[in-house]
Amino acid sequence: MARQLTYEQRIALINRWKSPPGASEQVRLDRAERMVKEAVRLHEPFHGFSITVAAKGSYPNNTNVRGDSDVDIKVQLNNLFFYDGASWLNRPDPYTGPWTPEEFRAEVKRALVGHFRVIETDHNIAFNVPEVVGSRPSTDVVPCFKYVFYDSSAVGGQYEGSIVFGRDGKKIINWPELQLANGKAKNTRTNLRYKFVVRVLKNVENDLTAQGVIKALPSYFAECLIYNVPDHILLAGGFDDAVRASLHEVDRQLTGLWFGAQRMVEPNEIKKVFGEGQKWAEKDGRELIEGALHYLNYEG
Repeated sequence: MARQLTYEQRIALINRWKSPPGASEQVRLDRAERMVKEAVRLHEPFHGFSITVAAKGSYPNNTNVRGDSDVDIKVQLNNLFFYDGASWLNRPDPYTGPWTPEEFRAEVKRALVGHFRVIETDHNIAFNVPEVVGSRPSTDVVPCFKYVFYDSSAVGGQYEGSIVFGRDGKKIINWPELQLANGKAKNTRTNLRYKFVVRVLKNVENDLTAQGVIKALPSYFAECLIYNVPDHILLAGGFDDAVRASLHEVDRQLTGLWFGAQRMVEPNEIKKVFGEGQKWAEKDGRELIEGALHYLNYEG
């Protein structure tokens, strides 16, 4: 079991954790995104195609924490897109261009090698551009394609996301724009407390991992858990009250009856937090929250 903080220690840490990384770290993050954009812009085989290069995850969502601020950047081809939910009314014409998932991935690799010289290529999903201390952080670059889910209940009749094809042949569908928009909206509704509590839980997860209490978990997991805390709980009392009440609410959903955990959704509000293809399980959530409640001395 982790050590337990005193009240004074907890308040001091919460006050330190409530803000995102400082200006110097933000400059490093921005530089990494700018350099990947430049690599793609200069790569001649990409000229004439619609390609979106953008950061995703905790960095654009402003939930990244000090010392844990690697950058995830998607390189997304939009000319070829994949879809589900289409009927005969909205079914797109077949793609006739030159790209396949394998060819696009290979070309992204060539663009990165041509610009950065040294990259790691043995990962299933992303290429990694190693950190340059003092200049840019470690950067994961994800080749992907536009993905559309046609749904008459959505604004404009469709949801747009990204689809990634791993080297193992598996595909992953993400919704970074929905995650960003919904996270911003919840943060506004809760007077910035949503992202504040997310950063607290991410820092606690790092501390518990360092102490060997739990295994390392993707930082997005904390964001998913806190997104399911109702707004009125995040708004109640002071900052310390908001953290305490939020963790107890997540614990209630994870351990209660009637399959509360199975109703939890990611910030994109499309994918379930727990289910096939996720990098975590309900047990990981319970261990994280139980460890956090003990570490922050919120058990009483």
